[in-house]
Amino acid sequence: MTGTIRDGADTLPAKPAQGRIKCVVWDLDNTLWDGVLLEDAEVTVRPAAVAHLRRLDAMGVLHSVASKNDHETAMAKLRELGLDDLFLCPQINWNPKSESIKHIATRLNLGLDAFAFVDDQEFERAEVAFAVSEVTCVDALDIDEVLTGVAFTPRFVTDESAQRRGMYQSQLAREDLEQDFTGTNDDFLASLGMTFTIATAQREDLQRAEELTVRTNQLNSTGRTYSYDELDALRDSPDHLLLVASLTDRFGSYGKIGLALVEKGTPDWRLNMLLMSCRVMSRGVGMVLLNHVMRLASEAGAGLRADFVETGRNRMMQITYAFSGFREVSREGSHVVLAADLDALQEPAGYVTLEVTA
Repeated sequence: MTGTIRDGADTLPAKPAQGRIKCVVWDLDNTLWDGVLLEDAEVTVRPAAVAHLRRLDAMGVLHSVASKNDHETAMAKLRELGLDDLFLCPQINWNPKSESIKHIATRLNLGLDAFAFVDDQEFERAEVAFAVSEVTCVDALDIDEVLTGVAFTPRFVTDESAQRRGMYQSQLAREDLEQDFTGTNDDFLASLGMTFTIATAQREDLQRAEELTVRTNQLNSTGRTYSYDELDALRDSPDHLLLVASLTDRFGSYGKIGLALVEKGTPDWRLNMLLMSCRVMSRGVGMVLLNHVMRLASEAGAGLRADFVETGRNRMMQITYAFSGFREVSREGSHVVLAADLDALQEPAGYVTLEVTA
């Protein structure tokens, strides 16, 4: 065989887009295990399926379930097998599997084109392929071939990759708490006990820093990507400052979620890049890193200018600059230069603690 992905009744050549798949959704009966849970006296887990689950999980690929089954019975079996914790937002019900996948995509805040669906039944794959054509459908017989393909292999495997599932589990817990919370948004944010940490980037941060420049779109000031080697050279440059930000709260760590690259000059410093992970967009911490850079420039007796490139997706970052007191001073096409009002420095909101480390 040459690697194929089966979409319903059709067999199509695999589309090698590096690391495109962010979440694999699994059927259970005759897919994750041999047998039908509600009919057979016993079902036997498929070792190859479990091996793929754990291998992909270690690389930061998420997993979920879309199974037509009794929820309590299936979850009990997954717990018995020690696999329940691997699956985020499992949808075990009698609904169309396309609806289950849509629900998972909404909860995880991922596009449908980032999903793959593994099922042994041609009918179920065809239903998903018809209703949510963006989803990659995979015959359960083909997992050894397809799940090792380039689309399932992340371009970056960082120190945080193996923690990605835990980060999503924490985020889901936060969202559940927020939904049930009674009070203002500031009260809710205060209840999280957030600590925002800013540090000078170290070599061990650079893989994640490179990943952030590639994966972050909405809160990226220029849209530019930087390689590991480029970041390492800038980190060592006496004329540059490379800062990395991370966030924790009482549910755990969000990981490294921010990056700033500053070129120190006279009379102005230049903020060449500022980005924040979309994971923290709703946490009210978008301006913390920017205001820290503004404060450093002010303390050095320098002005601060920032490059901004309109990409069509980074409007939120443009708004962040505006709220922090930046104004446009020049423009060439989509490339804008902004100047900071360093008299407009803002302290972090009361619901977040700022820690700055060397």
